[in-house]
Amino acid sequence: MRMYAARPGATRYHPVRKRPTVGTSGTVALLAGGATALGLGALGELHSGPLALAAYAVLCALVGGRSRPGAAPLVGLAVWLCCNAFAEHRHAELGWSGLRLEAAHYAVFTAAALLAALPTALPRRTIRVSLLRPDPL
Repeated sequence: MRMYAARPGATRYHPVRKRPTVGTSGTVALLAGGATALGLGALGELHSGPLALAAYAVLCALVGGRSRPGAAPLVGLAVWLCCNAFAEHRHAELGWSGLRLEAAHYAVFTAAALLAALPTALPRRTIRVSLLRPDPL
């Protein structure tokens, strides 16, 4: 297992960060969603509205940025559960506001987590094939 890595041609080494598993990311999102509900409740903003939706979308982006891209649907679902239970319908009761609205909230949360996870999952450097030369014989 490598503990440090360097980019090709670089002299500085950086610690290798392993991304948590999908289940761990979902658990972190669920716990952080509950903490966000506590924070929104302390501010008196624990109701359905743009502030609660934005707070949970930012939470998805934060958790998604440290997670694998495959964890985005689970992170979105965990945060949707917290938002639905605590911000929209209060008293930790899940409610249904219609397929369109609930699917839109889930899509926003999943997209925020996925967009935050994608840049760090892409390769850092591309190899230009035009610069490669075959060895002379």
